[in-house]
Amino acid sequence: MQNLTLLDGQKFQITLQRLCRQLIENHNDFSESVLIGIQPRGIYLAKRIAEELRKILPEATILQGDLDITFYRDDFRRRDQLVPNQTKIDFIIENKKVIMMDDVLWTGRTIRAAMDALQAFGRPEKIELLALVDRRYSRHIPVEADYVGIEVDSIASQKVVVSWIETDGEDRITLLSDAK
Repeated sequence: MQNLTLLDGQKFQITLQRLCRQLIENHNDFSESVLIGIQPRGIYLAKRIAEELRKILPEATILQGDLDITFYRDDFRRRDQLVPNQTKIDFIIENKKVIMMDDVLWTGRTIRAAMDALQAFGRPEKIELLALVDRRYSRHIPVEADYVGIEVDSIASQKVVVSWIETDGEDRITLLSDAK
């Protein structure tokens, strides 16, 4: 496997801060908006964005939750070992602007499942998508992110891995390729 670091260190942090500024432009004080991280890895992005927003807007109430999509996936019956995560949404999303967050947008299937799962919690006014990495040109479902950290043009045999300091000891986005 060949590894190519796409983003790390200060550039990683600057990218998160840029995404926060873009969110503030569209959501002001977040009184009518909520952040939802998609399990398993989008929750780290949502938590980091929420932390950064709280630093920038100390007077604002930033609501952030985690959404498990395990049983809404279109492939969940095909998997051998099914390990659901936990949904933690302790606020109302009815008539709110929901910003769903995931670390990597690839085929769009995860986002479709997340939109289905979200409906169990009410009818939001609007749903937006924030992806740290957008793997363009690989969609199976027509989904597009409203906010993107970085765009990556990759082929199906490549893999994008987002490492988080909370779980992996460092903030890094890596493109893995088979060495041939």
